[in-house]
Amino acid sequence: MKKSIRIGMVCLALATVLSCNVRKEDVPVTHFTGFVDPFTGTGGHGHVFLGANVPFGMVQLGPSQKVKGWDWCSGYHFSDSTLLGFSHTHLSGTGIGDLGDILVLPVCSKEDTTATFSHAREICLPGYYRVALNGSDIEAELTATTRTGFHRYTFPADADTAYVRLDLAYGIGWDQPVETEIVIENDSTVSGSRHSTGWAKDQKIYFTAKFSRPFVTHCGDNENMLFAFGQESSPLLMKVGVSSVSVENAKLNLSAENPGWDFDRIAGLADESWNSQLARIDVRGSDKDKRKFYTALYHTMFAPAVFSDVNGDYRGADGNIYNTGGEFTDYTVFSLWDTYRAAHPLSTLIHPELQNDYAETFINIYRQQGKLPVWHLHGNETDCMIGNPGVIVLGDLILKGFVADTAGAYEAMRTSCMLDGRSLAELKKYGYVPYDAPCCEESVAKGLEYAIADDAVAKVAALLGHESDSVYFSDRAVSYRRYFDSRNKFMRGKSIDGRFRQEAFDPFSAVHRADDYCEGNGWQYVWLVPHDPHGLIRLFGSDESFTAKLDSLFAAEGQLGEGASPDISGLIGQYAHGNEPSHHIAYLYNYAGRPSKGAPILRRIMNEMYGEGPEGLCGNEDVGQMSAWFVLSAIGLYQVEPAGGKFVFGTPLFESAIVDVGNGRQLIMQAHDNSAENIYIQEVRLNGIPYDKSYIGFEQIRNGATLEFVMGPVPSETFGTAPHSRP
Repeated sequence: MKKSIRIGMVCLALATVLSCNVRKEDVPVTHFTGFVDPFTGTGGHGHVFLGANVPFGMVQLGPSQKVKGWDWCSGYHFSDSTLLGFSHTHLSGTGIGDLGDILVLPVCSKEDTTATFSHAREICLPGYYRVALNGSDIEAELTATTRTGFHRYTFPADADTAYVRLDLAYGIGWDQPVETEIVIENDSTVSGSRHSTGWAKDQKIYFTAKFSRPFVTHCGDNENMLFAFGQESSPLLMKVGVSSVSVENAKLNLSAENPGWDFDRIAGLADESWNSQLARIDVRGSDKDKRKFYTALYHTMFAPAVFSDVNGDYRGADGNIYNTGGEFTDYTVFSLWDTYRAAHPLSTLIHPELQNDYAETFINIYRQQGKLPVWHLHGNETDCMIGNPGVIVLGDLILKGFVADTAGAYEAMRTSCMLDGRSLAELKKYGYVPYDAPCCEESVAKGLEYAIADDAVAKVAALLGHESDSVYFSDRAVSYRRYFDSRNKFMRGKSIDGRFRQEAFDPFSAVHRADDYCEGNGWQYVWLVPHDPHGLIRLFGSDESFTAKLDSLFAAEGQLGEGASPDISGLIGQYAHGNEPSHHIAYLYNYAGRPSKGAPILRRIMNEMYGEGPEGLCGNEDVGQMSAWFVLSAIGLYQVEPAGGKFVFGTPLFESAIVDVGNGRQLIMQAHDNSAENIYIQEVRLNGIPYDKSYIGFEQIRNGATLEFVMGPVPSETFGTAPHSRP
């Protein structure tokens, strides 16, 4: 391995963590990428992308396999040892497969269409991938910039001819080609396009590929082309620029980001880019926990992905071409039903410079398609999952002060919540989503998710002085009360005439996308009121009744049934950490004045549901959400209320964490006497002053602060228990 690549594998024992009482310029730089294991989550049901990319890159260049089922959603699964090639776009952690555009495979025989490999000869580091192919013994190396992929193929010395296959037919999951084109520009340059349909129903990608030496012959058609090269001792290099707009823009991206042929330099820059981003949170603790932490932090930066070209052009949600005018960068891959819960709140802490770009992207999507994004993928609205999660994210950004165009953002939020599709007409008509209205399956889940979005609109309306809107949406935000059955204390489906379902109710049962819940059951959905936990507590009648029910969640044992979604995983009782609706639940103890009850559960989740290696995730990565939960929880914080920025304290895993919150400011967090036994917060100091709250506001974090936790082995009788101390 080349020297500039090898730096990513620097011995972990040499890693140095900054201390808050030492000047930064006097301390050696930590190589954070050395703690990252990109293979984590590539097995089991993790669906994690493996390959070479840079933070938030348009290109994710990595190995692609034949899709053999659900666990190949990213195009790669650790259980498999056959490759079809290396493609330039992938998703990470999704429950549906797509992309896989522009597949390339080096071979020594023109008859070969696949290759096998061994994990023993496979290496992946942030920004770099290498594998030796069985049989042919070709060594393939990959790296990337934001909008380009870079290949280095070393063929065996005894090979008479080196071949490279270019395949535009291949796609992952639902993806199928509609129209493809390959144009031979000269003896070392190929360009073309791929129009496909799948999860993204109308995806278009353009590319240009340059080889470091001329090909001797080529043959094939507009879907598949084989290029033959005379054998030389030096490796064959191939660099590929991509664009959603045009071949000309793909060429522009390539010339701007990778004009030369220095593979080691580009790989080194990718490593540096990852290292600078991972350095935004500097933790001190065991090497094992740091490996889990920085691998998780790495996973949170695969998406959202840059979608605009270097000149600002991008393909809009209506299929037309737009330009950012140099005012923002356009992004794509928004898995918002998942990521509004932790990934976006984490991003507001450590990537403040990206937030207005996200807001502008959202507002423009609204103007192009008539509503805010739900699950947006490469210029396409997939409408995947339920609720109005784009409203929630945009509302949080406004309330945190990140949005320049607040009027445009509010219009987008309000309009999106007043449409009639996706059961919104029924919500407006009845005040809730009835289970027996047309197309109102998953009625409880839809209603609860809409209430969260309506709360965001109400808060923004109040901030901007729209009083009547604030009243209207505040009323819709508490519509969750309509589903609460006070007899058994569960959220239940309700008919048009206002009656709960008459069938026998089983809170354990779950039928995937066909009952009153969405990828969950009655036990999991009674808690989906993160925007109004105190209102939910009042429905239970008392803190004690609420806490008792919450205790039962983590102990209840029952059968989900054969029709349950595979996403309901990572179970502790009926708590399902493998799916997003459960992610805030353990923090609800703080709202009832019992934060000590959440601490052992949170530590158990961090220790048992997150591990090392391919099976290190208990469920889908879901485009960074699963990992973002760990990152926030490990430093002791979690934003329960989706819009507004109130971060609740949990139980920090590390003895210290320094969070770069932008503008030269830091949140310095220290957990005194922290250990595997000392998991309970005894007292808190904020900037050296005793602090009696079990939460902290976003503005306090954004301004920079020192937050100290004193930890102990037994629950505190006072911390976070008084009503004024609760979030």
